[in-house]
Amino acid sequence: MCGICGVATRRNSRQTVDRVGLSMMTRSLAHRGPDDHGTYQTHKVGLGHCRLSIMDIGGGHQPMANDDESVWIVFNGEIYNHPEIKSQLESRGRRYRTNCDTETIIRLYEEAGDGLADALRGMFAFAIYDASSETVLLVRDRLGIKPLYYYVDPEGNLYFGSEIKAILEYGALRARLNSNAIPDYLANRAPSGDETLFQGIKRLPPAHTLKWEEGRISIRRYWKAPFEKTGEEVSDSFLVDEFSDLFEESVKLHLMSDVPIGMFLSGGIDSSAIAATMAGKYPGQIKTFSVGFSESEANEFEFARLVATKYRTEHHTVIVGPEEFFDALPSLVYHEDEPIAHPSSVPLYFVSRLAADHVKVVLTGEGSDELLAGYDKYRKTIYNLRFARGYARLTTRNAREVIHGVIDKLPYSLKRKLIRTFLCVSPDLESAYFDNFSVFSRDWQRRLLSGQVAAARIDPYKQALSAVADSGAASLLDQLLASDLGTYLHELLMKQDQMSMAASIESRVPFLDHKLVEYACKLPEHLKLNRLTTKFILRRAMQGKLPEPILKRRKMGFPVPVGKWLAGPFTHLLDEYLLSGRATRRRLFDQTVVSEIVARHRTGEDHTERLWMLLNFEMWMRRFIDKDDHRREIRPQLTMAASIY
Repeated sequence: MCGICGVATRRNSRQTVDRVGLSMMTRSLAHRGPDDHGTYQTHKVGLGHCRLSIMDIGGGHQPMANDDESVWIVFNGEIYNHPEIKSQLESRGRRYRTNCDTETIIRLYEEAGDGLADALRGMFAFAIYDASSETVLLVRDRLGIKPLYYYVDPEGNLYFGSEIKAILEYGALRARLNSNAIPDYLANRAPSGDETLFQGIKRLPPAHTLKWEEGRISIRRYWKAPFEKTGEEVSDSFLVDEFSDLFEESVKLHLMSDVPIGMFLSGGIDSSAIAATMAGKYPGQIKTFSVGFSESEANEFEFARLVATKYRTEHHTVIVGPEEFFDALPSLVYHEDEPIAHPSSVPLYFVSRLAADHVKVVLTGEGSDELLAGYDKYRKTIYNLRFARGYARLTTRNAREVIHGVIDKLPYSLKRKLIRTFLCVSPDLESAYFDNFSVFSRDWQRRLLSGQVAAARIDPYKQALSAVADSGAASLLDQLLASDLGTYLHELLMKQDQMSMAASIESRVPFLDHKLVEYACKLPEHLKLNRLTTKFILRRAMQGKLPEPILKRRKMGFPVPVGKWLAGPFTHLLDEYLLSGRATRRRLFDQTVVSEIVARHRTGEDHTERLWMLLNFEMWMRRFIDKDDHRREIRPQLTMAASIY
């Protein structure tokens, strides 16, 4: 895992590459690669790299060039089929100077040019400068596991980096709020597509390349998840066996490393399946790491220990208290570059820091839910839409309004459940799925937003609906999965990348090997969601390998008691960030509505997600737009325990 950055200026531009600016870009990414760093610079092009040494420790220095130094690369990620490609290239006469997968990308570029990504299997974001054509090629992996951001200034000059802060550090633009991204953020926890909350700065979408040539950019998509069914009649047991083989192959590939590897073990079926599969392929004792809170309802330690005991792992745990949690939050917003979408990002950082004391690489279970229908919201949406259409046919509009009115007057705990059922949601995808499971639905946003943002009337589900339409998925379940693979998963992967990288550790996601993804997308629906059972094929594949309590437990998510903390000992943060004059003067949100949300939460209603989004947004505004400095090093006291099985 590494950090990359760079600048490319036009021949006729007044701008040249600033050595100090390039150095500042590179230094801003030092946490991503503390082992080594380097830059390459000409009058018009600069490349920067920070390295976390995983493969070919002594031979992988970057930026790296080909033999005649006409092609230069900076690369972040891992190419898992690198040995296979290397062998093929050497058989065709290509000569290697290193054993590094970075060199494989260069050699492949010499043969395949812009089409090289098709041959790569792994997680990657890289930039190639071709001096002969004076072009820069940016490439991002198929699922968006590795981040890559860019900015093109009015003169056509290009700036890019693994993190947004690298672009800002160069000084080519001032950080300004992209208000058009606020509705998407409020509904979906993060901007989707190529938008960010920074005006002018975009993310290169997954499975895309960007070619820059003298100020002109062309963006091309080279892959998409295939949801078309094969139509073949094969048995479930055959498909389970094939899935198991692909999953085992993926885990084996993700163990490629010249440094120690561990894994994050939550006790859910995803991480437990990786541990079980890893146990038969990893030489020596596996190191596993878990995180939780002192509140019994907010940790899964007992389930993680079941798996750790079965496979005799060297198991380590960390308990994070609310003081440590909130003390770390401003600095982690800085690392994330955008507001932190999920409270689970914070404990992820702490378990990453714990793991970094023992290993350099960890495997995680990210991606399984979006691939194999692991969220309850899929089942609820399918049933809601099925019943809502019948309900609409059998009742009059007036009757439905009366029933809705009765539900609205029920006690909060009961109303909260019923309002998300077919009795209250409209029989369309936007209402039954997107609004129903958003943080701030369209109705909420009409109340909350003010000023220019409210006047713009931006559809917060535009990107998600586009992902559905583009997928070609025929069934409702596949459409929901396509939407989340194309939007929601991106933010989860950025959380995984940036929180682990903040602790200088590489995280890998075996469920998102693109060959496994392609296979899973084409599976029959009942092998993903089987009545009330989610991830059915994975549970079948793990029969006899995992303890029954793991196989049968329902998805818990990552429980963080932040709502209880914000209603209790840390409620002052709501006054400091949300109800302050500083927040009010921004005129982005109706402060009457914000005050109402705070008051209702304090009196016992659960508005945790809404408060979390508003709190993190204000923290982000203060750090990046107002330029408050929260870059202090995080060194809270942690309670750690190691158990050897």
